[in-house]
Order: sequence, then C-alpha cells, then structure tokens
Amino acid sequence: MLDPELLERITARRAELDELEERLAKELAEVRAERDELAVAERVLERVSGQLAEERASNLPAPGQVAGRAVMLIPHREPGVEESTLPPDYQRILTVVRQAAGPVMAREVGEAVGVDIRVRAKLEPLRGKLVRLVDRGWLRKRPDGRFTTRL
Repeated sequence: MLDPELLERITARRAELDELEERLAKELAEVRAERDELAVAERVLERVSGQLAEERASNLPAPGQVAGRAVMLIPHREPGVEESTLPPDYQRILTVVRQAAGPVMAREVGEAVGVDIRVRAKLEPLRGKLVRLVDRGWLRKRPDGRFTTRL
C-alpha cells in the first residue's frame, strides 16, 4: 500500500507545478506579444527613416505614409532649400507671418488665411503647422507663444 503522506506531497507538488506552468505560459504569451509589437515598431522605424533619408536627399517635400495615409513631409530650412519646396498652405502661412508688423499669434495667422478661429478644431491644425515650421527652422516661436520669421 502507498504511503498517504507521500501521496499528499506528490499531489501538492503537482498542484505547484501546474500553477507554475500556467504562470509561465502567461508570461511566455506576454513576451511573444511584446516581441510582435517590437517587430512592428522596427518596421515602422525603418520605413520612416527611409522616407526621411529620401526627403533629405531630394530636398523636396516627399509624400510619406503615416497610418496608411499620405502626408506631406516638410523639409528643414537649409542652404539651397527654397521656400517654394513647401506645400502651398505652408507658403501662405510664411507669407502672413513675414508681412505682419511684428510677432503674431496663431489666431492672427488663422484670420489672415481664412480659418474660422472661433472653432478650436480648425485653429489647432494651423497651430500644428506653425509649430512644424518652427521645428524645421522656417519660423521662430517666442516664449510668449507668438511666431516670427527667422533672420
């Protein structure tokens, strides 16, 4: 006859191992999911890096892909890169800022280019374009939030 104490220990150990197996299977699933996410991020990074390299090589705004949508990449202001390489709406924004008597707020630019400034959802994309022009070196943003042309 089998020792009941030994059988109890075996049963308890089997339960511990079953619990450990379940925990490890869950962790393995999480690791695999994170690896899949990293693989996607790596592909996106490669695609965007390639697009940026092409844009810099051509010094022209090139259509890119973000979430499957075509977007216009705005070139950095560098010697030899003309304002005419910017999309027309960005050129209009630069013209408005340049023609202003001094630093301007996004609202003032919006009024000049025909954006309904009372609707925040219409003003925010314009503000995004102004910030993008600042990031690319075409404009300067003052600490008070006003925009000016670069010297």
